[in-house]
Amino acid sequence: MFIQTEATPNPATLKFLPGKAVLAGSTRDYRTADEAVESPLAKRLFDINNVSGVFLGHDFVTVTRSGGEWQQLKPAILGVIMDHYLSGVPVLDDDSAPVVAEGEGEFYDESLAPLVKTIKDLLDSRVRPAVAQDGGDITFKGFKDGIVYLNMQGSCAGCPSSTATLKHGVENLLRHFVPEVMEVRPV
Repeated sequence: MFIQTEATPNPATLKFLPGKAVLAGSTRDYRTADEAVESPLAKRLFDINNVSGVFLGHDFVTVTRSGGEWQQLKPAILGVIMDHYLSGVPVLDDDSAPVVAEGEGEFYDESLAPLVKTIKDLLDSRVRPAVAQDGGDITFKGFKDGIVYLNMQGSCAGCPSSTATLKHGVENLLRHFVPEVMEVRPV
């Protein structure tokens, strides 16, 4: 098994591509070992010193470090990912349900549902694929008073360039297609 690695715009994260599916459908973002109880892979990654975040995407794993150098961390992370796939253990426990169901915890006035659908469609078709290339994800959280609230995950969380991505990329895109959008903010 050959696992590729890619740098991300966030120097504290590295993207690992095992060449196999990681998660079908939704993504998972773990910021602590306690949050990762549903994922044997994420739990094992948190056992490595200085691992402070694990993001599971469709075909990649993004790992965030709190200290240390990638030179020392990378071999241990590669070993855990390789061992996991060779063991045949699933990425998520069988009884795992999504941490947050689609739409749960979102806030917006129901009268704006068609507008919110357009915003979500734009995010899904134009923003999320590009952000996944960088090892992260952006999800819709809410819309109120012309402000779109987005949740930054994976390498996007805490990334020095995430503000520029939101303001110059996502905000300009949404404002162009949805004139009611005045601003985009992270949650």
